Amino acid sequence: MATPWRWAAAALLLAVSAALPPVRGFSLLLQRPADCGGDRYFDISRLACAPCGAHQRPSAGGSSCVCQPGYRMVSSNGGSSVVCEKCPENMTGVTQDGWNCITCPKGLTSEGTCKCPNNEILVERSIDGILLGEAFCLHCNGSEQSFSASDASGNRCVRCEQTFINASKSCACSSPNILTGGLCFSADENLPPKGVATVRFAQLGITLTSAWFLKNLQSSASACWLYSNLTACQALGNMCVMNVNSLSYSSTDACGLFQYIYVNTARLGVAHSVAFWRHNLPWLYYGDRPGLASQVLEANNFPSTFSFKGTDKDVKLRFIAASFDAAGNFLKWQSLEGGILQLCPDTQTKLNAAYAFGTTYQQSCKISVSKILLDFANPIFYDLFLEYNGDNGQQYLWDVPVLNLNLQYSEMFVNQGSNMNSWLLTRRFFLVDALSGKENDLEKLPRVLRIASKITISIRLASHSKRGTIYPPLLTIAYTDVLVENPETQSVMVSFSVSYEMNQSEAQVQTDITLGVLGGLAVLWSLLKTAGWKRRTGSSIIDLQTVLKFLLFYAGDLANVFFIITVGTGIYWLVFFKGQQFVSVLLPLPSQEEDFVTYIACAFSLKALQFLQLLVSQLTIDIFFIDWERPKSRVVKGVEGEGVIKSAAAPVSIWRTYFVANEWNEIQTVRKINPLFQVFAVLFFLEVVGFSNLALMDSSSSLARSSESYIAPWSRILRFGVSAAVWLAIAGLQIMFFSVCYERFVEDKISQFVDLCCVSNISVFLLSHSCFGYYIHGRSVHGHADTNMEEMNRNLKREAENLCSQRGLLPNTDGQTFQMSISRKMRLHYDRIHETLTRRRGPARLLDSSVNTFEQSTRAYNTMNKFLSSFINHAHKEMDYIVKDKLLFERILGMEFMEPIEKSLFYSDEGQSFSDVLYYGNETTLLIFDILFFSVVDLASQSFVLAAILTYLQQEIFRFIRSTLGQKNLASKTLVDERFLI
Repeated sequence: MATPWRWAAAALLLAVSAALPPVRGFSLLLQRPADCGGDRYFDISRLACAPCGAHQRPSAGGSSCVCQPGYRMVSSNGGSSVVCEKCPENMTGVTQDGWNCITCPKGLTSEGTCKCPNNEILVERSIDGILLGEAFCLHCNGSEQSFSASDASGNRCVRCEQTFINASKSCACSSPNILTGGLCFSADENLPPKGVATVRFAQLGITLTSAWFLKNLQSSASACWLYSNLTACQALGNMCVMNVNSLSYSSTDACGLFQYIYVNTARLGVAHSVAFWRHNLPWLYYGDRPGLASQVLEANNFPSTFSFKGTDKDVKLRFIAASFDAAGNFLKWQSLEGGILQLCPDTQTKLNAAYAFGTTYQQSCKISVSKILLDFANPIFYDLFLEYNGDNGQQYLWDVPVLNLNLQYSEMFVNQGSNMNSWLLTRRFFLVDALSGKENDLEKLPRVLRIASKITISIRLASHSKRGTIYPPLLTIAYTDVLVENPETQSVMVSFSVSYEMNQSEAQVQTDITLGVLGGLAVLWSLLKTAGWKRRTGSSIIDLQTVLKFLLFYAGDLANVFFIITVGTGIYWLVFFKGQQFVSVLLPLPSQEEDFVTYIACAFSLKALQFLQLLVSQLTIDIFFIDWERPKSRVVKGVEGEGVIKSAAAPVSIWRTYFVANEWNEIQTVRKINPLFQVFAVLFFLEVVGFSNLALMDSSSSLARSSESYIAPWSRILRFGVSAAVWLAIAGLQIMFFSVCYERFVEDKISQFVDLCCVSNISVFLLSHSCFGYYIHGRSVHGHADTNMEEMNRNLKREAENLCSQRGLLPNTDGQTFQMSISRKMRLHYDRIHETLTRRRGPARLLDSSVNTFEQSTRAYNTMNKFLSSFINHAHKEMDYIVKDKLLFERILGMEFMEPIEKSLFYSDEGQSFSDVLYYGNETTLLIFDILFFSVVDLASQSFVLAAILTYLQQEIFRFIRSTLGQKNLASKTLVDERFLI
């Protein structure tokens, strides 16, 4: 229970909170130490510039104030809390610590402190720390007993550099000895040529004199040449690397001096039996002439093997690098794991994924120049090796050559071509060089910055390898030169990648052979189709239409060839690349996939042409419903205008025809699969189950990937192979389910349509070609179908109990569906009657004005119905037909060997091939078109979701076109009023 004290405290808190000002955001001006100028310092507590006091100036770091020259500090608490006092007239100097005034006999520095000549040190206090009234300079003893000189700060006497002692037996490098880079060389010694301290930045067209080269080039070359000084040789090699290893034998730049020493020190022998690695020198080149690259990269295999499934030693690329600083000092051995060569930041797991064998790795980002200058103030140089275990269990190193794309040999970029024999391979490289681009002062920003903007490690599988044997890896590096103007706003795009490749020539030859063989067979098959089409059109003349028809047939067959090749190729790489343990195949590079993508594009284009031709042919078929129903009685009716009563046959109901027409209209777009289910199922397995992960260019065959793991780039071949395999598998299962289960136990719309025709006493006469078509015999075995429910049920019961004749066209047979090959005479007679059917759509002036148009059409309909029914009943001896079975070859080739000259031919068709004029009978063409459409969209967008959506949309669009125009053609050809087609 709340006490009164608690209520009082709550009330007090509410009153205080009400009295407080509202909370708001704050902002302040961004200021940096460099913005403060010469009379202000940077206040680190306020993060802003503040003025210094009287007789004060900012310190070297800019974060506090110090006294001006001629003033000493009285007190100092940091920042501007400094009190300065002017020195007396006779003591104008200030001690080095700034707290006392002192007399300087040899002058003042710019800072107001005492100065001393070279080889002398400044003394301001006695040995016990008592301040002297007057400073003095103590000369360092450079005689043979001590050989001492002042250090760089001028505070101590230290032993002078050994080259001074060697050259002059003192710490002075007097004439005629030569002083360079802080070293002294005797004039009698054989020195290397005078070096050119320039660095060329070819991308910018700039050649500048480097302050680092000016200070160290000649001395490093001389010390390396005369004394084989290891550090000096390394420093000289580094300066050559900073010049991107460019060679020109007419120049004495860093690389020219290195080559001079390399050529003239052959007597020293080689290191580790490597012909290109001179003793005491760094290993920079694989020979001094282009053309050795193929021997280096392909003559020997890497001693160890790799696999996709095994220990870390088998599945990891264990790169290790020896690192050096610019002065030539060895730093350490370091593994490349942890992002040593990757300038773009990322998690440790993703950075290390670059060295998982078989994983194609790509990383790119944009980095600001200011960050690069901050992180890489001093260049680090690397000699790269690949580690492996020998037979004795010891660890060995294999050198990794470098292909420097910026290297120039005799002013030519020899490494930028694809011809390996013109390459000049090197060894050492760096990531960022912010040193050689400094012109005058090594403490200032460089004028030019050189960055490794593109690094690629290429792994090549050895030819005919069965156990994961590779050639030596190759590191390809490209540098970008940046003219430093405003580092805060400038940025550079950098990338790092690891690629895997193998010789694809054998696979390409096999593909070409397969394409040639299947393409030749496609020509023959298309010729047979054209011959069958000519037979079915009743023409024997080879004209332009024949040629065009052959090209259309060939387009469809060639599309199938391309489809078979691409699907086979995709599934081959999917199975053999992802399923292998010991590596024998590697995926084609993106540049090697261009032919594959071209094949898919050709397959889609040709299949689209075939699909459109199929659509047009289905929308222009001739169709007629033969009504076998006859009047049961006669009716009495009066004749208008004559006053006469006549008897006439009772009219036959048209509703049965309308009903059959509606059913035909519905089954025009029925397929053997459910398109909507197909699209959703494919998308489910690819994106939800994770089959899409099988298309990644890595060695993993897992369907699930962690969000923290590296996601490799997609392979277009694997992406097509996975999607096509999933699409075909689901479609195959659907077709099997509909054929075995659904159509047998639920409903078979094609067979049900045939049954409906028989129950309705309606036959269907179809002509897909001029002289070829299909016939569905629907004549009722009961004589009548226009009856009541009781009689209809009685008839069906009699038929089920075999108490009536069979439904077949021939006596005592069940065959109701036939293929027709009609004679030319029959076709001409059909066309004459059909012409009157469609005449009502012609110009009105061609019609008989005395007769109603509808009555003309009705008479034409009755005439056609009477003619076709009499034709089926063999009433026209001059246009008779015979029924026979097709030969086996005729069924296989899909053509007829006999030509219907005098009599038409009816072929028994138990397979109900009249569905060829429907979607149902062309499922293969539709399925391949859908797969290719899905794949083309996916390859263009790299999105299975978008591909699924667009595929379903195109299915619906073409289904609507097929249904709408098919309905219009049905109404036109059968005289069924379109208003009754619902």
